[in-house]
Amino acid sequence: MAFVINKTLRGIPFEKAKEKTVENLKSEGFGVLTEIDIQATMKNKLGKEYRPFVILGACNPNYADKVLGIDPHISAFLPCNVTVRTLEDGNVEVAAVDPIAAMGGIGIPEVEPFARDIYEKLKRVIGSL
Repeated sequence: MAFVINKTLRGIPFEKAKEKTVENLKSEGFGVLTEIDIQATMKNKLGKEYRPFVILGACNPNYADKVLGIDPHISAFLPCNVTVRTLEDGNVEVAAVDPIAAMGGIGIPEVEPFARDIYEKLKRVIGSL
Protein backbone atom coordinates (compact mmCIF):
# COMPACT_ATOMS: atom_id res chain seq x y z
CA MET A 1 0.00 0.00 0.00
CA ALA A 2 1.49 3.29 -1.08
CA PHE A 3 -0.04 5.42 1.67
CA VAL A 4 1.19 3.48 4.72
CA ILE A 5 4.39 2.08 6.18
CA ASN A 6 3.48 -1.31 7.63
CA LYS A 7 4.79 -4.55 9.04
CA THR A 8 3.15 -7.80 10.11
CA LEU A 9 4.40 -9.19 13.43
CA ARG A 10 4.14 -12.95 13.71
CA GLY A 11 3.71 -14.67 17.05
CA ILE A 12 3.64 -11.44 19.08
CA PRO A 13 0.57 -10.76 21.24
CA PHE A 14 -1.41 -7.60 20.49
CA GLU A 15 -0.66 -5.85 23.81
CA LYS A 16 3.07 -6.54 23.48
CA ALA A 17 3.05 -5.19 19.90
CA LYS A 18 1.24 -2.04 21.05
CA GLU A 19 3.65 -1.55 23.96
CA LYS A 20 6.70 -1.98 21.72
CA THR A 21 5.24 0.40 19.12
CA VAL A 22 4.77 3.10 21.78
CA GLU A 23 8.35 2.53 23.03
CA ASN A 24 9.73 2.81 19.50
CA LEU A 25 7.74 5.98 18.87
CA LYS A 26 9.20 7.53 22.03
CA SER A 27 12.72 6.59 20.95
CA GLU A 28 12.16 8.59 17.74
CA GLY A 29 10.85 11.67 19.58
CA PHE A 30 7.11 11.01 19.28
CA GLY A 31 4.58 11.18 22.06
CA VAL A 32 1.26 9.35 21.88
CA LEU A 33 -1.42 12.01 22.32
CA THR A 34 -4.46 9.84 21.69
CA GLU A 35 -5.44 6.20 21.66
CA ILE A 36 -8.68 5.19 19.99
CA ASP A 37 -9.86 1.67 20.78
CA ILE A 38 -11.58 0.68 17.54
CA GLN A 39 -12.65 -2.70 18.93
CA ALA A 40 -14.51 -1.10 21.87
CA THR A 41 -15.88 1.79 19.83
CA MET A 42 -17.39 -0.43 17.14
CA LYS A 43 -18.87 -2.72 19.78
CA ASN A 44 -20.41 0.18 21.73
CA LYS A 45 -21.63 2.25 18.78
CA LEU A 46 -22.59 -0.39 16.21
CA GLY A 47 -22.74 -3.68 18.10
CA LYS A 48 -20.06 -5.03 15.75
CA GLU A 49 -17.29 -7.39 16.76
CA TYR A 50 -13.74 -6.40 15.86
CA ARG A 51 -10.45 -8.01 16.71
CA PRO A 52 -8.13 -5.90 18.92
CA PHE A 53 -7.41 -2.69 17.00
CA VAL A 54 -6.19 0.73 18.14
CA ILE A 55 -5.26 3.98 16.45
CA LEU A 56 -2.43 5.83 18.17
CA GLY A 57 -2.16 9.58 17.52
CA ALA A 58 1.61 10.14 17.51
CA CYS A 59 3.20 13.58 17.47
CA ASN A 60 6.80 14.71 17.25
CA PRO A 61 6.49 18.22 18.75
CA ASN A 62 9.68 19.57 17.16
CA TYR A 63 8.49 18.70 13.66
CA ALA A 64 4.91 19.75 14.38
CA ASP A 65 6.21 23.17 15.43
CA LYS A 66 8.25 23.49 12.23
CA VAL A 67 5.41 22.64 9.84
CA LEU A 68 2.82 24.66 11.75
CA GLY A 69 5.17 27.63 11.45
CA ILE A 70 5.04 27.21 7.68
CA ASP A 71 1.24 26.92 7.50
CA PRO A 72 -1.12 26.43 10.46
CA HIS A 73 -3.59 24.59 8.20
CA ILE A 74 -1.19 21.63 8.28
CA SER A 75 -2.70 20.98 11.71
CA ALA A 76 -5.45 19.11 9.83
CA PHE A 77 -2.84 16.40 9.11
CA LEU A 78 -1.70 16.06 12.73
CA PRO A 79 -1.04 13.89 14.63
CA CYS A 80 0.42 10.99 12.64
CA ASN A 81 -1.87 7.97 12.90
CA VAL A 82 -0.26 4.65 13.77
CA THR A 83 -2.48 1.58 13.90
CA VAL A 84 -1.97 -1.70 15.72
CA ARG A 85 -4.47 -4.40 14.81
CA THR A 86 -4.90 -8.12 15.09
CA LEU A 87 -5.27 -9.81 11.72
CA GLU A 88 -7.59 -12.68 10.87
CA ASP A 89 -4.71 -15.17 11.21
CA GLY A 90 -3.88 -13.94 14.73
CA ASN A 91 -0.77 -12.01 13.72
CA VAL A 92 -0.55 -8.28 14.41
CA GLU A 93 -0.05 -5.53 11.85
CA VAL A 94 1.43 -2.16 12.71
CA ALA A 95 0.92 0.58 10.13
CA ALA A 96 1.61 4.31 9.99
CA VAL A 97 0.45 6.97 7.60
CA ASP A 98 3.11 7.80 5.01
CA PRO A 99 3.71 11.52 5.60
CA ILE A 100 5.25 11.97 2.15
CA ALA A 101 2.07 10.63 0.53
CA ALA A 102 -0.15 12.61 2.93
CA MET A 103 1.65 15.92 2.44
CA GLY A 104 2.59 15.43 -1.21
CA GLY A 105 -0.53 17.01 -2.61
CA ILE A 106 -0.68 20.16 -0.52
CA GLY A 107 1.68 22.12 -2.76
CA ILE A 108 3.97 23.56 -0.09
CA PRO A 109 7.56 22.61 -1.02
CA GLU A 110 8.97 23.83 2.32
CA VAL A 111 7.15 20.97 4.07
CA GLU A 112 8.71 18.20 1.96
CA PRO A 113 12.02 17.88 3.89
CA PHE A 114 10.10 17.54 7.16
CA ALA A 115 7.76 14.94 5.65
CA ARG A 116 10.81 12.96 4.49
CA ASP A 117 12.36 13.14 7.97
CA ILE A 118 9.16 11.94 9.64
CA TYR A 119 8.85 9.17 7.04
CA GLU A 120 12.34 7.93 7.96
CA LYS A 121 11.51 8.07 11.68
CA LEU A 122 8.27 6.13 11.23
CA LYS A 123 10.05 3.63 9.00
CA ARG A 124 12.57 3.01 11.81
CA VAL A 125 9.76 2.74 14.39
CA ILE A 126 8.03 0.03 12.39
CA GLY A 127 11.14 -1.60 10.98
CA SER A 128 12.59 -2.25 14.43
CA LEU A 129 9.49 -4.04 15.72
